[in-house]
Amino acid sequence: MTNVYLRKKIAPRIANGHPWIFGNEVERVSGPVEAGDIVDVFFADGKLAGRGYVNPKSQIMVRLLTRKQEEINDQFFFNRIAGAWSYRQNLGYTENCRLIFGEADYMPALIIDKFNDYFVLQTLSLGMDKWKPAIVKALETIFSPKGIYERNDVPVRELEGLTQHKGFLSAPFDTNIIINENGLRFHVDIENGQKTGYFLDQQDNRRAIQHIVKDAEVLGAFTYTGTFEIHAAYYGAKSVLGLDISENAVAQANRNAALNGLENICRFEAMNAFDVLKQWGKDGRQYDVVMLDPPAFTKSRENIQKAITGYKEINLRGMKLIRNGGFLVTSSCTNLVQPDLFLQTIEMAAKDARKKIRQVTFQAQASDHPIIWGMENTNYLKFLIVEVTDR
Repeated sequence: MTNVYLRKKIAPRIANGHPWIFGNEVERVSGPVEAGDIVDVFFADGKLAGRGYVNPKSQIMVRLLTRKQEEINDQFFFNRIAGAWSYRQNLGYTENCRLIFGEADYMPALIIDKFNDYFVLQTLSLGMDKWKPAIVKALETIFSPKGIYERNDVPVRELEGLTQHKGFLSAPFDTNIIINENGLRFHVDIENGQKTGYFLDQQDNRRAIQHIVKDAEVLGAFTYTGTFEIHAAYYGAKSVLGLDISENAVAQANRNAALNGLENICRFEAMNAFDVLKQWGKDGRQYDVVMLDPPAFTKSRENIQKAITGYKEINLRGMKLIRNGGFLVTSSCTNLVQPDLFLQTIEMAAKDARKKIRQVTFQAQASDHPIIWGMENTNYLKFLIVEVTDR
């Protein structure tokens, strides 16, 4: 087997368990290297760092799959997926869950979402893509699924020399399905929805609004397919208005409201939230609860400041629309904006809006998306509820 030897001066994160090894951390490679091959990685003192797959064309040259000198084969992937499923079952995630969350499940660059009997996967690196047949075989053996679909239509694959594509990895099936969540039902478009078709990472957080929305007038922005807003209506809101710039998302959100018999309480309109919230603030509109769940504002470190400015602005506008003693529900899925920085940004927004805030709850993503300490990309979602009062 080809061996990769690390420089003496490397980031401590590798010794501490992080699976990424960048090209500039490698001293030398002993043996032939073909992209996607399994290699052994050694520290400068000769001790084993782990075993993983290599891609000399990628900025991340090696992604470690194990710290042991164990064989990487079909059985290895079966065991990892079976172990991940056991973990989810122990936590109570049995119907819908993120079955594999990349590095957090010791399977770098692999995402698998389970929607009842259907599975959607993403293989985001060349090394993981080569094991796709083994992964599909494991899913079929463990679950006997009704269908498996790949959503590899993501630009990050091109950094690995891979093409973007999507399609069936099982016999074809109707990719418009319905799932159950917290007593509600939602349409999921596996083929054309964002990411893998549905955002499972907020499923626990959606329950957190239960008490603050009762008898409230609620405004939601960046609603996508309306899950937070429909939960608000279900939990007893007086009225709910959801906004999203996408006509398709709004159409599906209204379908979801009707699916749950909540269309008379909850409605959605296609609007640009940034523009609308600013204008409505000037108009003096007021709500008891404002919910903001925007998309990631940046994927590069160079634009972090721009992202912070965006989060501050949208939250400031949201706070100005809240009646005295109402609540702001706000999220950030930008993993480069760490939790402390996000909280500071909300605090700055409150000061500029001349509001006092009191934290109700601050949470991360659902527990089926586990967090590994020291791996910042696994601790990406920030979910905050604050009470908002006048100064």
